[in-house]
Amino acid sequence: MFEKLQRAFWKALTPDLIAETVVAPAPSGLSAEVLSALGGADNLKSQQRVALTRVRVQLQDAGRLDESALKAAGVPAVMVLTGGVVHLLTGL
Repeated sequence: MFEKLQRAFWKALTPDLIAETVVAPAPSGLSAEVLSALGGADNLKSQQRVALTRVRVQLQDAGRLDESALKAAGVPAVMVLTGGVVHLLTGL
């Protein structure tokens, strides 16, 4: 019960955060340029909007990621983490 209360309190403090559910990759969520820079739609394991300015993507093969193409597609910053996890910092 404490965890539910803690989660509700955190959501009240940070209204820009979206629920922690993992969403299946949807081509409509990301532009075609961003999808191709991530290695194509088939390279996405999961995609989750973490906040208004950040999208968390897990890739099948992180070697197919093209950071320069992401910057050219309008993504100002990219954080590459271990395990094929990439955070796209999209800005406002």
